[in-house]
Amino acid sequence: MAAYGLYTHIASNKFRSMLLLAGLFLLIYVLVYAGALVAEVMIDSGRSVDYYLARASRDLVSALPWATIAAAAWIVIAYFFHQKMIDAVTGGESVTRQQQPRLYNLLENLCISRGIPMPKLKVMDSPALNAFATGLNRSQYAITVTTGLLNALDDQEIEAVLGHELTHIKNGDVQLMVIAVIIAGVVGFFGELFFRLFTNLSWNSSGGGWSSSSSRSSSSSSDRDSKGSGGGAIVVIIIAVALIMLAWLLSQVVKLALSRSREFLADAGSVELTKNPDAMISALRKIENRGELPDATSAVMELCVDNPREGFADLFATHPSVKSRVDALVKYAGGHDPGPLALPDETSDATGPQDQPCATGDQPPPVTHGPWGDTPPAQPNNPPPLPGAGPAQGPLGPLGPLQGPLQGPWGRHR
Repeated sequence: MAAYGLYTHIASNKFRSMLLLAGLFLLIYVLVYAGALVAEVMIDSGRSVDYYLARASRDLVSALPWATIAAAAWIVIAYFFHQKMIDAVTGGESVTRQQQPRLYNLLENLCISRGIPMPKLKVMDSPALNAFATGLNRSQYAITVTTGLLNALDDQEIEAVLGHELTHIKNGDVQLMVIAVIIAGVVGFFGELFFRLFTNLSWNSSGGGWSSSSSRSSSSSSDRDSKGSGGGAIVVIIIAVALIMLAWLLSQVVKLALSRSREFLADAGSVELTKNPDAMISALRKIENRGELPDATSAVMELCVDNPREGFADLFATHPSVKSRVDALVKYAGGHDPGPLALPDETSDATGPQDQPCATGDQPPPVTHGPWGDTPPAQPNNPPPLPGAGPAQGPLGPLGPLQGPLQGPWGRHR
């Protein structure tokens, strides 16, 4: 379903979400069939390929209701607890106005100005510069910001990033991305489970048969049959592994459903909210190549403002490059691109301390080292007394020694 504008983009996201949910059940059935093939080989390794395929098909039909219930249960669990799962991975914690008044007020002002329900606000302790939105309905929406982003960006730039995430929520991108995370998680879990099962099976193999039925193939009278049947079992195991790999690959192809245009629309939505394209551009330039969350999974990184991880030949990249996003803002929003930006701490590390004066006139006068100690430098506005001038000449004034007693506010000093 092609999207040509904002409303068709939102409708397209809803349609894709339904397709992804249906695809989740299909992937579960593929994994169950692969697991049935492995189980049949473990039960009896002395059969032909046709036998295993037929038996696995009957097992799939029998397990179909249970697989459907398991997939539905996973969706329900993910619906209610996906935020806790993501927080467990990223370490995000909810904050209040008292804890983060600056961030809270910026988000609240944006929501009030456009009549948008305010999502929950979370902060994760990380030096990375990134942020992401999560949630499947209005009561679950949340925006997570890293401490590195708070320290590196000014108020206008943080406001632009918050506007970007609010646009993701408004456009329905968040639901689609969270569903993709759910699918990748469940397929990855079952794929790893079956892979471990297959690895354990291969370790216990010997000769032409499998350990689960080695006693059946030990008889010399059935040596020829065991060789043939062992070959059939190996073929079936290869088919099962191929199906598991196919399911995993399809779960990765789900990323292609996350249209890259959503990031351009979110950037445009941020400019529409803040009326400040330069803030969005400078925020992207500061975030560029600094958004990596080491402990986050690839699925979580796909939720972020910028995902520095690239897929094979950029095929599975879910975010357009920062440069292309900045070029779009310059072209369509009238912003100005400052080019790649260096953070203050990076500048100080690269060039050394900046507190050394450069101009000769600004340098402090040198200290004279004499035999009785260091002589402090003479001050230009307070020249030393003239030779021969003694106490009778009195203190010095701007034009020379003062004559006579001093006049103070309470009379003459004698």
